[in-house]
Amino acid sequence: MKIGVVGAGRIGGLIGTLWSRAGHEVLFSSRHPESLAGLVEAAGNSARSGTPDEAISFGDAILLSIPFGELPEFGRTKQEALSQKIVLETGNPNLKRDGAIADSVLTSARGTGAYLRDWFPGVRVVRAFNTVWDPVLAKEAHRAGPRVGIPLASDDEDALRIASSLVVDAGFDPVVVGDLDRAREFDMGTAVYDTGMSGPEVRKVLNL
Repeated sequence: MKIGVVGAGRIGGLIGTLWSRAGHEVLFSSRHPESLAGLVEAAGNSARSGTPDEAISFGDAILLSIPFGELPEFGRTKQEALSQKIVLETGNPNLKRDGAIADSVLTSARGTGAYLRDWFPGVRVVRAFNTVWDPVLAKEAHRAGPRVGIPLASDDEDALRIASSLVVDAGFDPVVVGDLDRAREFDMGTAVYDTGMSGPEVRKVLNL
C-alpha cells in the first residue's frame, strides 16, 4: 500500500519505518523534506520524502501525526485532498502545547474522536497509535506475543479493517473498539493509556 506520513516525528517516523520495512511504499513529509534524509535511509525499501501535500497526494492511507492543536486548521484546509483517503490520526491534546483547543476537548467528556468527526467531515478518519509511547513501540514491535495492543476507533468499517491490517504489519495487535465516539475509552487518562498492555489485556480492560 502507498502510505503518506504527515508529521514524521517520533511516532510518524517510527511507524512509517516499520511499514516501509514491511514492504509498503512510504512517503515521509516535512515542510523541509531535505531534513528527512536520515529517516528515509533508515526506513529503507522504497521510502522517500516530500512535502505534506505530496504525501497526501501519494498515499492511499495517511498517517497524520501532528500536534493536536493543529488538527482543526489542517482538517479545514485539507478536507478535499483527504476525502478519498484513510487517515490514521495519532495525536493527544496537550494543555501546555495546544492551549484552548486541548482544554475544550479535555473538559468536554466527548473524547477526541468526536472532535475528529467535526474537524474532518467526510474523511475516513481512524483514531490510532495514540496510547503507547514511541520507545515502547520501537522495542516491542513484532515481539513473539502477545503483541502490544493498539486501540482503534472509526465510523468507517472498511477503514477499520485496513487500519487493523496496517497495525499488524507494523508488528502490533489491532484492538477495534468501535466508532469515533468510543475513542474516549482509550484517550489520555484512561485505564489503557500509556500502559504498554498487550492486545488481550486491552480487550479485557475495555470489555471487548
